[in-house]
Amino acid sequence: MSLIRDLADQIIQAHRQDDLCIPIPKFSIGSPPPRIDNEAAVDHYELAGALAAVEMGFIEEDAKVLGRAWSRMTLQDGGFNPFKWPSRPEHFDLLPWTRNMNPNAFKECPKRLGLYGVMPDADWVKRMVEAEIPTVQLRYKSEDRFKIRKQIKEAVKATEGSKTLLFINDYWEEAVDAEAYGVHLGQEDLETANLEEIRAAGLRLGISTHGYAELAHADRFCPSYIAMGAVFATNLKKMPTAPQGLGRLYQYAKLMSHYPLVAIGGIDQDSIHAVAKSGVGSVAVVRAITQAKDPKAAVKHLQELMQA
Repeated sequence: MSLIRDLADQIIQAHRQDDLCIPIPKFSIGSPPPRIDNEAAVDHYELAGALAAVEMGFIEEDAKVLGRAWSRMTLQDGGFNPFKWPSRPEHFDLLPWTRNMNPNAFKECPKRLGLYGVMPDADWVKRMVEAEIPTVQLRYKSEDRFKIRKQIKEAVKATEGSKTLLFINDYWEEAVDAEAYGVHLGQEDLETANLEEIRAAGLRLGISTHGYAELAHADRFCPSYIAMGAVFATNLKKMPTAPQGLGRLYQYAKLMSHYPLVAIGGIDQDSIHAVAKSGVGSVAVVRAITQAKDPKAAVKHLQELMQA
């Protein structure tokens, strides 16, 4: 166990300044290892990678995925190097085939979706079309199915003939009926949504992710794009994980570069440039537009900052 402890400490020390660590009080360097050393582990590199990840603040599911990735990287790259970080699809056992070779892949969308406005209702979608935003999502919340259908139909109509691409959050059945461009689902929705119906209807699919385990899970569905967050703290919805930060976002973007990627969560005009530099082709914002005095001008300014 001392070897595992030593390897884990080397990883932590090598990446302490990389904005990958989220300080947590439960574990600290020098403490006994958490119960991550299960019998399914392949070798001590997997255990060390998992232990280091836990102590860096990754949730247990992500730590296990990272542990296996550290083991694969060590074996594939000819030895252990604590200054490396797993960043290639083969490290994470991601799908080996391309979209064109996968019959279950969802329809393609542009690799770079640009500025992505997440809006609360169809009126806001109309305003975004007028502002010529590249991509917009209708995130309308209601228990009234009639209102939901009405909002989605109005949003779809607003984007007809425009260059703005529209994704519908959650309500995939209504999105299919309204012939929307695409639908966006959270991880929890993947178990209940009829993905075959969405695929057959020709809608694009975007999937939310919050770390390595969910990235690997989303990859199995070969979606049109993958959203990664929350990059920064946000009060708009309860998040399953702590804010990921720029360091983790940059690593996620490197790993999943074969997908169109969307960064989301607490991003504003002060951070959007740094987020865009991660390699993602799209940055999603909410309050940076909806709370702006001039939303149309805000869209233009945010796009300029992304491209700066």
